[in-house]
Amino acid sequence: MSEDITKLEKIASQVRRDIVRMVHACQSGHPGGSLGCTDFFVALYFSIMKRKQGFEMDGIGEDLFFLSNGHISPVFYSTLARAGYFEVSELATFRKIDSRLQGHPTTHEGLPGIRVASGSLGQGLSVAIGAALAKKLNHDDNLVYALMGDGEQQEGQIWEAAMYAPYNKVDNLIATIDYNGQQIDGATEDVLSLGNLKAKWESFGWDVMEMNGNVMAEVVSGLQEAKAHTGKGKPVLILMKTEMGNGVDFMMGSHKWHGVAPNDEQLAAALAQLEETLGDY
Repeated sequence: MSEDITKLEKIASQVRRDIVRMVHACQSGHPGGSLGCTDFFVALYFSIMKRKQGFEMDGIGEDLFFLSNGHISPVFYSTLARAGYFEVSELATFRKIDSRLQGHPTTHEGLPGIRVASGSLGQGLSVAIGAALAKKLNHDDNLVYALMGDGEQQEGQIWEAAMYAPYNKVDNLIATIDYNGQQIDGATEDVLSLGNLKAKWESFGWDVMEMNGNVMAEVVSGLQEAKAHTGKGKPVLILMKTEMGNGVDFMMGSHKWHGVAPNDEQLAAALAQLEETLGDY
């Protein structure tokens, strides 16, 4: 088990290198949340999810993932590339004209691994619920995963979906909230307090868990526990505590790195903290 965790940690280090290099190259993008969620993405795609070889849009016979807070596309693209969905070299086209790797994930260019355009906050959970219901109709026993931001909890559509899923016993769904306490304008507590999120989601009928999203062993065990809670009549929600900018000391814990690209000196400082383990693109 420890060898497996070490392997995942090495992949995560490379993904973090990809993130800062991608955002630096085009001087645009969202490094903070991407770095904070890296361990989650790596654990999900390299350990937890049941995935087929190749990519089929319908996703029948495999687990599905939907990214709701689509602005953290750098971590999504890097993870997909490192997991073999497309060539790692394509990461160099991030946010460039005619690239398939736009600032928010899109579907019109047919990028493998992307099943829904996202980034208009509040919508991803609804899509994931629809996919989970489709699996039930198709007698497909695989699971659906979704990731949301904590600032995204200020969107009304989230709470419509939060009511819908328990009422309809969508118990093949695991939704996660990146609970870093930061959003584009500052701390969530200062912009619009989220209150007691655990109590709120529980009151809506969800099976709520908590985990540390920046310790790989805890991410893996937390996701495994969440899987064990599926199929019991309730959708599962994970409150995942992370730190924005995790892995790069000067980016950590501040909303200022929500959507700011590092300059040359900052890139060099960030890369000095992140081990190159799989080879840079």
